[in-house]
Amino acid sequence: MFENREGQRVPEVTFKARKDGEWLQYTTADLFAGKTVVVFSLPGAYTPTCSSSHVPRYNELAPVFAAHGVDDIVCISVNDGFVMEAWQADQDADAITFVPDGNGAFTEKMGMLVDKSDLGFGKRSWRYSMLVRDGVVEKMFVEPDEPGDPFHVSDADTMLRHIAPDAAPPPAILLFTKPGCGHCTRAKKALAEAGLAYDELAATPNRLRALSPQQTTPQVFVDGKHLGGADDLVGWLAARG
Repeated sequence: MFENREGQRVPEVTFKARKDGEWLQYTTADLFAGKTVVVFSLPGAYTPTCSSSHVPRYNELAPVFAAHGVDDIVCISVNDGFVMEAWQADQDADAITFVPDGNGAFTEKMGMLVDKSDLGFGKRSWRYSMLVRDGVVEKMFVEPDEPGDPFHVSDADTMLRHIAPDAAPPPAILLFTKPGCGHCTRAKKALAEAGLAYDELAATPNRLRALSPQQTTPQVFVDGKHLGGADDLVGWLAARG
């Protein structure tokens, strides 16, 4: 079983990181002193769950965490500074501080260092998250000790529910658009003015036939449901206030 360190101080460690091609150092005090920080730790950069779910959702919810008193979101992995710098850029995750625990010193002192030699990874971190206030662990979510790479409780939504049970996560918005489409431009401008993030995909005929009863662009989907075109989006935004 992994130790739950709620009520304890985080370990004193100096991290060696890279930013804009330069070396820099973070100490534990730099990261945590006088701050409210959400931390999540994971087995490795570029690995499937870490790249497709763990990092992206924390990055998406960063404004909501900030609105509820969180000063920073920190991602820790037993990877070197070069890898973590490149991974952050690849993830376009500017709302997160990526911290390389290259030697596993922090992870080991947290009691979360595990042997993944069977995968060729060597020593890595077990997956967990924690809420740290002024260097003290207030809440910790540790994935269950079971085979594989469980991902049940260290996710961003679980942490947000702990911090702000009534907080509403931002809607997941997807636009199908075409180049030169004026209505697409109008839809994207409306979303930008509302402060809502969205993903955009090229509207091929086959995609539209498969997903939408309408063949014009843009076609807008919100939380997995088809909303309609630009006018429908503007009306939906007005109704949200």
